[in-house]
Amino acid sequence: MSEDAPDTMDMSEHEKTYERFLMMTKWGLIATAVVVIALAVFLL
Repeated sequence: MSEDAPDTMDMSEHEKTYERFLMMTKWGLIATAVVVIALAVFLL
């Protein structure tokens, strides 16, 4: 059986990784929105 089998997965590490993914996604969206708003303000 593979070492990556679901029964051997470290769930606490998995949850920390998922939380980091959500945080980076949130801040990436916020940064994108700020850039789009700044472009709209300064170029229009």
